Amino acid sequence: MATTQLVNPFREGLQLAGATHPVQLIIFGASGDLTKRKLLPAIYNLVQANLAPQAFSVVGFARAPMSDDDFRDVLENAVNTSSEVRVKDDAALKKLCEHVNYVAGDFHDAAAYVKLKSQLDALDKRFNTSGNRIFYIATPASLYGDIAAQLHDCGLTTPPEAGSFVRMIVEKPFGRDLESAKKLNAELLTYLREDQIYRIDHYLGKETVQNILVLRFANSVFEPVWNRRYVDSIQITVAESLGIEGRGNFYEETGVVRDVIQNHALQLMSLVAMEPPTTFDARDFRDEKIRVVEAIRPILPQEVDLYAVRGQYGPGSVAGERVVGYRQEQGVASDSITPTYAAFRLLVDNWRWAGVPFYIRSGKRMPKRVTEIAMQFKDPPHLPFRKAQVETPEGDVLSLQIQPDEGVVLKFAAKVPGPSMRIRSVEMDFGYGETFGSVDASPYERLILDCMKGDQTLFDRADGVEAAWALVDPVLKQWESQRSVAFPNYEAGTWGPPDADALLARDGRTWRRL
Repeated sequence: MATTQLVNPFREGLQLAGATHPVQLIIFGASGDLTKRKLLPAIYNLVQANLAPQAFSVVGFARAPMSDDDFRDVLENAVNTSSEVRVKDDAALKKLCEHVNYVAGDFHDAAAYVKLKSQLDALDKRFNTSGNRIFYIATPASLYGDIAAQLHDCGLTTPPEAGSFVRMIVEKPFGRDLESAKKLNAELLTYLREDQIYRIDHYLGKETVQNILVLRFANSVFEPVWNRRYVDSIQITVAESLGIEGRGNFYEETGVVRDVIQNHALQLMSLVAMEPPTTFDARDFRDEKIRVVEAIRPILPQEVDLYAVRGQYGPGSVAGERVVGYRQEQGVASDSITPTYAAFRLLVDNWRWAGVPFYIRSGKRMPKRVTEIAMQFKDPPHLPFRKAQVETPEGDVLSLQIQPDEGVVLKFAAKVPGPSMRIRSVEMDFGYGETFGSVDASPYERLILDCMKGDQTLFDRADGVEAAWALVDPVLKQWESQRSVAFPNYEAGTWGPPDADALLARDGRTWRRL
């Protein structure tokens, strides 16, 4: 009898994607923290691993007055102090420094962009980068539109040569609500095409996040049970033990929903819940992700208290160390109602997931740093053992551990040795570190490399960003209209406010112990 060959949508994606092209990488906000901690070490790693193109240059642009040599010193210090640098290679660092330059200027000053263009034209000839340019905008989102307009006005959004390209990477949060996201999209699309815009969410660059797709679609054992017939519920946790790390002014304007839920958590949910894409190209993959977010049942203003919980940490103890509450942090108002914790109960109104609740939570000052997706399977309909001899099993769980201990754990029931029929939960544990060694590549390496290749698969599209904002906007507006909140409502070093436990208790469920 003939067998049916299942279509593997990642056949093309599992092969090495297209090669990189000669390119100039221009970093706006080059003197900032993101550039020093993440971008420069990632660029160095690409050069050291011979993944960057041979014809390649980096140009920093920021307000801070620096010479080329000063910026090269910043690069060297970033590489020498970063925990994300795999191999300290003096020859690779020297080679990269020879291809690094800096332009000082104000983001709103037209003359600075003329100066930048002149420098880029000269460096293009010097390093033979064929007119290809990537602008990495590592600035607050409020500057994205202005920077795009200035680049357009001085001719930098138009490829200088036939066959060359201009691309722009922008960081999250992309807007602060649906209205501002739509406005920002409209501004960027005034000067750039959608295929030139790369909206980055570094979570999608994590190896363990991408492995969700391989686990689902490259293993026929999982996909048949990945639906409402077998799955009881799904929990997604993005927990941080850290506080706001001196970023009070930023966090007061952002909060946990804008910082994590609207992007990272919904990205994880869409990967878990999406339908198999026809191919692993950018269009098909992003279409399926967006369909998930659009299928999530909206939370109406009158339902917010039923399906969403907010919290703010007070003083407490984390890892044995006493810490202050959020309202005592520098830059935070003494009566702030900015949430540092949020939990949602979401339903996906489609055939695969109808009736299966997705519980999402994220918070600061949790007992530990952990990101996990846990799929709780339904109990067996009948246990054919004599009830007097059977202990109630805890249920089967597939746990996808994103950080810090990357891996996959399957918990299932097994018989305890002995004369009676006793059942205990046991685990099959796959750890990335044990199998493959350390998970080396940082998310920024993967995503910068993908942009060099012109691969938008792991980047957000305009309609995807807007769909995510449309979901959380009503909740944020309802919360912001209710200013008399009893904050703080959870102690630092605990798993959130009591209302978060009640959110699941109403369904007869509890949060997982992590």
